[in-house]
Order: sequence, then C-alpha cells, then structure tokens
Amino acid sequence: MKIDKKRILTKIDELNGYMEELEKIKPASFSEYKSEIGKKRACERLLQISVECVIDICNIIVSNLQLGLPSEEEELFEKLEKDKIISSGLRKTLTKMKGLRNILVHKYGEIDDELVFEALDELSDFDKFKEEILKSLKKH
Repeated sequence: MKIDKKRILTKIDELNGYMEELEKIKPASFSEYKSEIGKKRACERLLQISVECVIDICNIIVSNLQLGLPSEEEELFEKLEKDKIISSGLRKTLTKMKGLRNILVHKYGEIDDELVFEALDELSDFDKFKEEILKSLKKH
C-alpha cells in the first residue's frame, strides 16, 4: 500500500501556513484576547481549520493504507495508533483537538474563551503531529 506523500506534504504546508498566521496574530494575554474581537475570531477560525487540516491528513493516511472506514473521527486516530503511525499520546492530543474544533464549529455562541486561549499556548501539539506523520512517511 502506498501513501500519497505529495498530498500529505501539501496539507502539511497548508497547516504550516495556518500556524504562521496564528503565531503572528495570537494575543500576548487573555485580556487582550477577550478585548480584541477581530483577533479572537481570527484565532478561533485558524484553530478550527488547522484541526480540520490534521483530520484531513489522518483521513488520507487511513484511506491510503486501507485501514478500514472509520465510523467517526476518533476512530481515525485509533486506527492510526493501532497501525503505529502515531503514538498513544498523540492520539489523545488529537482527540482533544477534535473536541475543540467541534466546540468552535457547533457551539459558536457558547465558546469558552479561556479554552481557546489555552489552545493557543499548545500550538506545539501541531508540531508533534507533523513530526510523527513525517517520521511515518519515511517508513512507508
């Protein structure tokens, strides 16, 4: 089975672009985050599409390796962990990311600002994801 490395690398480039944008606009403090509504909404949106990009990459790999159709996104991460594409620690992180994305998409009016602001301090999780995926691509 062959992984579409070009497609995955394109998605990783896309993710890198989102991370660069987030680093440029992320507020220095929680009070700044709460008070600058435009920045706040931009951060929320960039986090959302970054997580969606991660999910897209996971879908590509699961599909390419024919690991079976996941019934839900969390199962995607389980399949990748089971096939040793990602670590169990990263699977837990991805599940948390997906949860944040779901909040951003489905509960827009009720978003916990502190939760989103904390996520901005955990952008290195995206780097861990890219690192594990790139390491796995070298093996395949």
